[in-house]
Amino acid sequence: MHKLVFYLAYPIIWLFSKLPFRILYIISDGIYLLFFYVIGYRKTVVLNNLQLVFPEKSLKELKQIQKQFFRHFVDTLIEGIKALTISEKSIKKRYRYKNIELIDQLYKENKSIILVGAHYANWEWVIGLSLHTDIDFYGSYTKIQNKNFENLIKDSRSKYGMKCVKSSEIIKGIVNNVKQQKQGLYLLLSDQSPQVQKNQYWTEFLNVKVPIFSGAEMISKKFDFAVVNMNTSKIKRGYYETEFELITDAPKTLEKNEVTDRYLRLTEKHIYKQPNYYLWSHKRFKHKDKAPK
Repeated sequence: MHKLVFYLAYPIIWLFSKLPFRILYIISDGIYLLFFYVIGYRKTVVLNNLQLVFPEKSLKELKQIQKQFFRHFVDTLIEGIKALTISEKSIKKRYRYKNIELIDQLYKENKSIILVGAHYANWEWVIGLSLHTDIDFYGSYTKIQNKNFENLIKDSRSKYGMKCVKSSEIIKGIVNNVKQQKQGLYLLLSDQSPQVQKNQYWTEFLNVKVPIFSGAEMISKKFDFAVVNMNTSKIKRGYYETEFELITDAPKTLEKNEVTDRYLRLTEKHIYKQPNYYLWSHKRFKHKDKAPK
């Protein structure tokens, strides 16, 4: 059944991804109107999240951010599909890196790097990072039920050199690379909500006390990896720029949870500056009432 669904859907998805950007964004505008005004997809979730994070803002202000978010959110869905067939020339033009020399300098210093980031602006097009640096680039992904679609996503993300590793196997891959003295750049999006029973760290994030993933800090301290934050800005529709921010190149010298806290403060700063580009549709604060006293 999974194969049948894939073979029926794949030609449509592929043809859709081949459409010019100007056509895709016209379609995006139509989907936005459908999502926001007809279906009402997760409108309540988005508004509730915004009310938690921005209690000082009026309902009118929050609804304006909500609308702006949905316009951008549909664009990111369209851009994710476009990633299947986007050309090397196009992704270099549309997704730029402001200070790639930070990554290159750490590489020259024989450091491996944990690249942390949030679901902000556009995180799918970072697949082109390998076109700009020599360090081996690894991205973790979550296994999906349909193996054919999983392979399609892996092929799309790896076509410019990024190596896709299952989230459950990323530690094993890092250990193997360390044993072989191979440097690596490991992308970990760290703003999702972990399972409460597996979490060891609760803290304030966007004015709400929530469980926090601290895997990036654990890995960096265990193997003495540098930690770099990925801050991506939307320049205009379909164009992005990423700036790398060094969190630490000596994680073992920092106090417990300090790496994680530095990441959170940077992420908050960027979200507060342009809140409409954060992924408000996921239930980031679903465990807020379960925080230990």
